[in-house]
Amino acid sequence: MTLSGLAQIGLYFLVLVALVKPLGWYMARVYMGQACGMDRVMGPFERLIYRVCGVRATEGMNWKTYAVAMLLFNVTGLVALYALQRLQGFLPLNPAAYGAVVPDLAFNTASSFITNTNWQAYAGESTLSYLTQMLGMTVQNFASAATGMAILVALVRGLTARTAATIGNFWVDLTRGTLYILLPLAAILALVLVSQGTVQTFGFSYQTALLEPVIYDKPVVDAAGQPVLDEKGVARTESTTVIEQALAVGPAASQVAIKHLGTNGGGFFNANAAHPFESPTPLTDFILILAETLIAASLTYTFGKMVDDTRQGWAILAAMLTVLALFVLVAYWAESAGNPRLTALGVEQTAGNAPGGNMEGKEVRFGVARSALFATATTATSTGAVNSMQDSFTPLGGLVPLFMMQCGEVILGGVGSGLYGMLVFAIIAVFIAGLMVGRTPEYLGKKIETYEMKMAALVILIMPIIVLGFTAVAVVTESGTSSILNPGAHGFSEILYAYTSQGNNNGSAFGGLNANTPFYNLTGALAMLVSRFWLAIPTLALAGSLARKTIGPAGLGTLPTHTPLFVALLIGVVIMVGALTFVPALALGPVVEHLFMVAQ
Repeated sequence: MTLSGLAQIGLYFLVLVALVKPLGWYMARVYMGQACGMDRVMGPFERLIYRVCGVRATEGMNWKTYAVAMLLFNVTGLVALYALQRLQGFLPLNPAAYGAVVPDLAFNTASSFITNTNWQAYAGESTLSYLTQMLGMTVQNFASAATGMAILVALVRGLTARTAATIGNFWVDLTRGTLYILLPLAAILALVLVSQGTVQTFGFSYQTALLEPVIYDKPVVDAAGQPVLDEKGVARTESTTVIEQALAVGPAASQVAIKHLGTNGGGFFNANAAHPFESPTPLTDFILILAETLIAASLTYTFGKMVDDTRQGWAILAAMLTVLALFVLVAYWAESAGNPRLTALGVEQTAGNAPGGNMEGKEVRFGVARSALFATATTATSTGAVNSMQDSFTPLGGLVPLFMMQCGEVILGGVGSGLYGMLVFAIIAVFIAGLMVGRTPEYLGKKIETYEMKMAALVILIMPIIVLGFTAVAVVTESGTSSILNPGAHGFSEILYAYTSQGNNNGSAFGGLNANTPFYNLTGALAMLVSRFWLAIPTLALAGSLARKTIGPAGLGTLPTHTPLFVALLIGVVIMVGALTFVPALALGPVVEHLFMVAQ
């Protein structure tokens, strides 16, 4: 660990916290229907959308109607995105003439993007047309993010309402979140990225000369494309020298902007944010880390404004950032320590003139500190983008992104979904505190009773059941184990990471696992769909139940939920739930691998 690396990490936290209040204040005004400064620009478009779609903007919905509208919107997106992939060979903006995506992969990808997961079992630049990337993936990046934010706002209304039957209008929340928040921020970020060198073009590819020619044996084929055999029946080859390489390009900047802002994460290129056409400079790397955490962090202040007590929002943010900072430092320490096996062999683990550390799988231009920060932030949120190969992290360094997801994606989490998950944990925390003092638990003046705890339990338990259940199936079936490229503990970690990522709608991957098989595509799609919507529906049910309750005055026995004591309690509940659920599985993977690595 170096002073320079720690300074970069510290600067990130300072800038993030400085931006929370202004953006959070703006988003609160958007969702509360107040003037926000963009009304003259976006107001006409908003009203046009309502008119064309027949939306009654002033008409509220109960939680069931809200949930049905949310599900219908996302099912429509699923079908449309699946069809777009299957038909892309017949559609325009396909300069590489890519054919249809195979059915199981198309279903997995469609499920991935509507759930804000953006898990990719394919390489974007060699699989999808520009139309599919823009009309399919980029549009869903906006839609899935706006859906998560809408569900959060509905829950907040449930906390603030007094004996109300409605929790807002899904179509209004979806539209305002997209028009007033996501679109302006994405447009600004895309322009910044283009100014730094991120590609944005409809051109197909560019030829560039290689610094060193590559010589390889090329198979000889006949006019029908079949291998030509020699007299011994062996396929003939001919020596070929390559002096140029085709560089894939495309309309990347517009997708990169919203994939980070909306905590989506699906890369236009297979190498994601490690690709110089997505993130050309250290500045863009810093901006992308900031972008993927900005809205999720700022929504805590939005929450505070909407409940008319900003201390509540700051307390939630303090809990999130405390855990995030702790695990960033753990990842940085683990990667800085390097691999003791290489040290014992006399291998100097450096990157140019940089201090030693595990640089395998990392970009030299970013280094260990930024790679550790990016890996932790991208899994603390549900972004899943990467600027390094997490499969190449040390065992303890790789454990950090795994555990960040296994906390339930509530340490910032996805835009909207992270905060409504954390609010569920807050409800559980006050319930535990109420049991300790023998008093009916309350949160923001609302009594937490049996129904609320049942819904909270569903939100907490569904994810581990999905993750551990599918991991267990994969490690005992040939369909699951045949995709492992690394045996032993690391291979188990790869499977556990894959389902942890999909079961938490994250989308990042360890790598080293061939996930593009019917088994992983179908089970992964099921994991993503269940983990998104089986958590969203209990959250909306919780919102509806809370909205019907009255707000009681605080008494002597009321637990203040804006104090350092509550922040500590909340952190403890989140960590303990994640640890009690996943430590046995982590012990079989990263922990065992670390012990093997340090054993002499």
